[in-house]
Amino acid sequence: MQEGARVNHPSDLVSRGQPVKVKVVSIEGNRIGLSMKEVDQATGMDLIPQKRLASGANMERLDGASSQDRYGSLSSEVPVIEGSSGRPMRNRKRMTSPERWEIRQLIASGVASAADYPDLEEEYHATLKGEGAFEEEEDVDIEVRDEEPPFLAGQTKQSLELSPIRVVKAPDGSMNRAAMSGTNLAKERRELKQSEAQDKAAELAAEVDLNAQWQDPMVAPEDRKFAADLRNTQQKQDEPLPEWKRVTMGKNPSLGKRTDMPIKQQRESLPVFKFRKQLLDAVKDNQLMIVVGDTGSGKTTQLTQYLAEAGYGNNGIIGCTQPRRVAAMSVAKRVSEEVGCRLGAEVGYTIRFEDCTSPETKIKYMTDGMLQREILMDPDLKKYSVIMLDEAHERTIATDILFGLLKKTVKRRPDLRLIVTSATLDAEKFSEYFNGCPIFSIPGRTYPVEIMYSKEPESDYLDAALITVMQIHLTEAGGDILVFLTGQEEIDTSCEILYERMKALGPTVPELVILPVYSALPSEMQSRIFEPAPPGGRKVIIATNIAETSITIDNIYYVIDPGFVKQNAYDPKLGMDSLVVTPISQAQAKQRAGRAGRTGPGKCFRLYTEAAYQSEMLPTTIPEIQRQNLSHTILMLKAMGINDLLHFDFMDPPPTNTMLTALEELYALSALDDEGLLTRLGRKMADFPMEPALAKVLIASVDMGCSEEILSIVAMLSIQSVFYRPKEKQQQADQKKSKFHDPHGDHLTLLNVYNGWKNSKFNNAWCFENFIQARQIRRAQDVRQQLLGIMNRYRHKIVSCGRNTTMVRQALCTGFFRNAARKDPQEGYKTLVEGTPVYMHPSSALFGKPSEHVIYHTLVLTTKEYMHCTTSIEPKWLVEAAPTFFKVAPTDRLSKRKKAERIQPLHNRFAGEDDWRLSAQRRQGRGGGGGTWG
Repeated sequence: MQEGARVNHPSDLVSRGQPVKVKVVSIEGNRIGLSMKEVDQATGMDLIPQKRLASGANMERLDGASSQDRYGSLSSEVPVIEGSSGRPMRNRKRMTSPERWEIRQLIASGVASAADYPDLEEEYHATLKGEGAFEEEEDVDIEVRDEEPPFLAGQTKQSLELSPIRVVKAPDGSMNRAAMSGTNLAKERRELKQSEAQDKAAELAAEVDLNAQWQDPMVAPEDRKFAADLRNTQQKQDEPLPEWKRVTMGKNPSLGKRTDMPIKQQRESLPVFKFRKQLLDAVKDNQLMIVVGDTGSGKTTQLTQYLAEAGYGNNGIIGCTQPRRVAAMSVAKRVSEEVGCRLGAEVGYTIRFEDCTSPETKIKYMTDGMLQREILMDPDLKKYSVIMLDEAHERTIATDILFGLLKKTVKRRPDLRLIVTSATLDAEKFSEYFNGCPIFSIPGRTYPVEIMYSKEPESDYLDAALITVMQIHLTEAGGDILVFLTGQEEIDTSCEILYERMKALGPTVPELVILPVYSALPSEMQSRIFEPAPPGGRKVIIATNIAETSITIDNIYYVIDPGFVKQNAYDPKLGMDSLVVTPISQAQAKQRAGRAGRTGPGKCFRLYTEAAYQSEMLPTTIPEIQRQNLSHTILMLKAMGINDLLHFDFMDPPPTNTMLTALEELYALSALDDEGLLTRLGRKMADFPMEPALAKVLIASVDMGCSEEILSIVAMLSIQSVFYRPKEKQQQADQKKSKFHDPHGDHLTLLNVYNGWKNSKFNNAWCFENFIQARQIRRAQDVRQQLLGIMNRYRHKIVSCGRNTTMVRQALCTGFFRNAARKDPQEGYKTLVEGTPVYMHPSSALFGKPSEHVIYHTLVLTTKEYMHCTTSIEPKWLVEAAPTFFKVAPTDRLSKRKKAERIQPLHNRFAGEDDWRLSAQRRQGRGGGGGTWG
């Protein structure tokens, strides 16, 4: 037989009457168990000693078997080391001291036989001889250093006490309680769906398994024909759409807003057109200007064109920032059509990891983060003649930073024009910040809106919203309805329930077209919201807060506002982001009500009391800069040469403790030196458009010799999840995902997915078979290419570590050492930094396979604090990766962790009745040893 060939069955090797060498594996009464496995047929030598199988403490034998099956014959793949007895034995883990002690106690008590545990003797002799037969497993206890970074010494506590910033929080009340309890209707529907999916999965399992021919994700392309055919023929029957969605998508889609007007006429019908001359005069006379106009007045698409027509594009680019990448792309596409050019020529856009511009670009739309990166390269923005900060009221971190940076830039460049546009009435605040600059208002097409409040607080806002939709549909005059909900799951659930309730009313009721809108929805579904309702019927649009300011829908007469929004909040102490449902601000409530008065007089139904509006809602939304992690922002500012962060000209300063946490994190990552100044490594990290921890991992991987693998992992982490888990096929999707699972965790699982796709020659059919989202993984490929470009710019070698993935895990520790957790004796894990209880996410490759120490990418708060994307590590790697942050716990006394875990006696029967009255100091003084009095 060839070396390395796979043995499928014993009959491939032996025939009747052939002499073979076997070993005894078990003796039970008169039955003797024999095995040819692991026996050298030439010499009769036992390749894996029988006594190893008896050892309950060493389960690595199972891993050994699986690795042989995976890689072929033992001799070709597994290193064999001579043991003390002259027999070869594999590398295996050494027992820890507690395990050895426990086994010795069992032998001493007569429960176990010493013959069953030869490893005790072998380990002892191997140690004496200095042989490396056993992999040392050190029980290293590590703890966080107490020392502060030198440049923050003494500042932390003092700054927290004297912090001038008051972090605003919504007052407690009925709305907060409703947000925390969530919506019962959605919960019930979710449970019903889960039970239905489980029943369906059980039925499918009982039938013929269609997937039998394509179980293995690494299967060769020629064996995948069956799945590729299946994809074409059975996709429609395989994944049935819910009925409400089928009805919505039933007709042929007509993309975009339906109108017969030519583009010139459309442009002239916008409210901003009447003010074209006054606007251009105002821009000419003022370097800084605030423009206020309702959503749909045309300021985003028209203002840039007016400036280009007036010749501002001849001296430089006219740049316009958008808070959302989708908005930057779609607005650029629309403006290129109006100008009559190809997208990327005179009109283009840039977003993270995608640049669609050319040397002839005059009008450039981009995300605010991209302009921030351009200022890093060129603080004076010499390429630009006009900068327009659009949708400034959204107050993203990047927009807030741009306010401070551009305020300085315009002083250095008198020829640069800065226009800040906003849809809400925050204009006075903006004007005051920008040295009292003038405000230009564009009146929109607004009509009076009648506002109605709930008499009592609603217990379930989703149910209340759906009841209100039906009441309006059955009792009010014609006109479309807009409902604001918090996210995709809520919107899909409400669409389904509303469809069922309308169907139950029978065919006599006028038609109600139900249309969802959220960012993850395909564009052809999103564009349906602009189509007019059928004659005699009306449409209801169920949207997230995207419909507040970013899009304008005609013919909306009724708005239903439950008063909630999903917001991201960052806890600097825990280092955790949580996406929570919170009450909206009064400014958002006004903005939502204003959506009803665009086409004619409208009505706004607020599903909260007037008292809640007055006392439980903040006047304006808390800016993102006060509720987000700032480490990337501070690294960017340091790279721009701005070192005095506490006195940076923020419109709303962030909380001091969030800034100090970010500075400590950057110091631990070696991006800042002892004086708080940027290091060469830190400057390099600032060039990567991602969080500093990921940038550090990428740079560190070059020296560790695993940059090829880390590039793929970082690219996969920079996008949304690639795993697709449809409700109807959850079990199949999980089964496919488990094929990629790596025993060491999720980062290597992501690497397996990317490499599997790469081995399939980036095939879409492969993605379909393995429940991988083709669009997302293709985006990961684009991100990887861009990162490769930055690495090449620094002349970093791209090298692979092959099968030695330990290097990859060590490289991950260099960036994510703060995100380390240790197994908790009771349940779950505890973070090493704060000791916060956290849990392994059920989707993780490590779920149910606990590791003593792990690192995680992020913490996600849902029902518990879950670790997302987890990898098992050795604790000593953390000390090597961040010596300024971690240290090995001293061995001469109890570590902090062991002190916390020490068992405290609940009852001391020797203590006197009144002993509790004696102070600890007095006991110590009298007794000398801290005991009770003798």
